[in-house]
Parts: sequence; structure tokens; C-alpha cells
Amino acid sequence: MDTALRKEILAILAEGRDLTLATVRPDGAPQATTVSYAADGLAIYFGCGVESRKARNLALDDRVSLTVDLPYSDWNSIRGLPLYGRAEPVPPDAWPEIGRLFAGKFPEMAHHQGDVGQMALFRVTPLVVSVLDYRKGFGHVDLVTLDPGSRSDAVA
Repeated sequence: MDTALRKEILAILAEGRDLTLATVRPDGAPQATTVSYAADGLAIYFGCGVESRKARNLALDDRVSLTVDLPYSDWNSIRGLPLYGRAEPVPPDAWPEIGRLFAGKFPEMAHHQGDVGQMALFRVTPLVVSVLDYRKGFGHVDLVTLDPGSRSDAVA
């Protein structure tokens, strides 16, 4: 992947806080929800309730589409990452490291006392990334296809 595009993808992932995640419902319909996320390189992590519709959808079909949109003041500064990938559960032994990623990005979560037994944690491996950057012109997108076997950017 082009070094400049990689840097832009990583910058958007670092700057963003929430993403819109689309999963596939059992009837084949898409379902989009907003979740907070943390990233380590190109690996994107999010949590949800273990019995949530997202978790149940992903148990049946691991395909996801998501969008990270950064705040902007005018249309000429729109930046974001629409992407397609696969989501998989994160094994419990990797949770402490992923928790540190979230704590570094969201210091306010130190005050959150959630029941981790009721939580599912997922890692999204991007396969196709669109780098949306209107600073380069209205509607400008650079398309990046990633090697699905490459996990060098993931914590676990």
C-alpha cells in the first residue's frame, strides 16, 4: 500500500471516535449502528453486548461495512473511511491489551463500571478501504485493497 495513503488511513482512525457499523441480519437485510472504537494499526476494535443484535448478526455472518467520518466545517474538508471487512471475536486473553487501547483513546471510560461478562469484543480486519478526502476535490476517493492474510497491524 502507498505510504501516504497508509498514513492517511491511520490518521483518520486515530482522530475518529465513533463509526457506523453495518452487519447482515439473518433475513439478509443490513443493520447499521453506531459504536465507539479503538484501532491498532489497521485493526479496528469495538465492543457490544453479548446478546446484542450486532453480536448475533456477526455470529451468523462476519461481513461488515463501516464508515468513520471526521467532523468538518465545510464540504471541502470532508474526510473519512468507508470500508468493507470481516469481524471476528477477540479471544479473552487479548482483552487487557485491547482495553488499554480503549483507555488511551477514551480516558473517560476509567469511570465506567460495566460488566465485561455481558460484553463481546470484536476485531475488524479491513479488506477494501476507500479513503475519502474532499480536500483533494469534491468526492475524491482513493481505493485500497488489503491482503486478508496480513495481520501485522493487529494486537491479537
